[in-house]
Amino acid sequence: MFEKQITSVHLDVLREIGNIGAAHAATALSMLLNKKIDMNVPKVEMVTFDEMMELAGGAESVVAGIYLRIAGDVNGSMFFVLPVEQANQFIRRLVQDDQIDFEKAKVTEIGASALQELGNILSGSYLSALSDFTKLNIYPSVPALCVDMVGAIISFGLVELSQISDYVIVIDTAINEEEMENGKSVHGHFFLLPDPESFQTIFQALGVE
Repeated sequence: MFEKQITSVHLDVLREIGNIGAAHAATALSMLLNKKIDMNVPKVEMVTFDEMMELAGGAESVVAGIYLRIAGDVNGSMFFVLPVEQANQFIRRLVQDDQIDFEKAKVTEIGASALQELGNILSGSYLSALSDFTKLNIYPSVPALCVDMVGAIISFGLVELSQISDYVIVIDTAINEEEMENGKSVHGHFFLLPDPESFQTIFQALGVE
């Protein structure tokens, strides 16, 4: 399978693109929050679906997930998954409402919109960087927001993929706010699931066949 031919060189290129996307997202978030935000991508790896579940805390862990489809020259799916408590903390600060609790469905419309906007900024910044590097046309759908167990969210996104690929690109994302204590950064995961032929399209466009 093509996925098994992907090397550390490919992943290093994706990590570099991820860091460029993270820098753009940090600028947008800093303006949104009116405070300095730093973001980086410490690691990019290729994993199986089972390993993807474990990275997100296990199939039964409750997370806030953003899901979108990608179309154009590249087709596939993308998830941004954030542990629900970290989503609570981040959105509480963003909208200045300490009562927000995604796990208990105590969420205002503003709170839900803020989380969706976070997903918009992060996924849009990453896909823009990928598009700029590859010169490919990549069009994201409107992100869908869901708070549920990891297994349920991932399964929802995989229904239309029909299990045609066994591998996922995982892009770790660390969000650091200037007022956060050290070690208190928000850690989420991007799961990028290109349809199999799109893996080849991406890497050919990057010149790392």
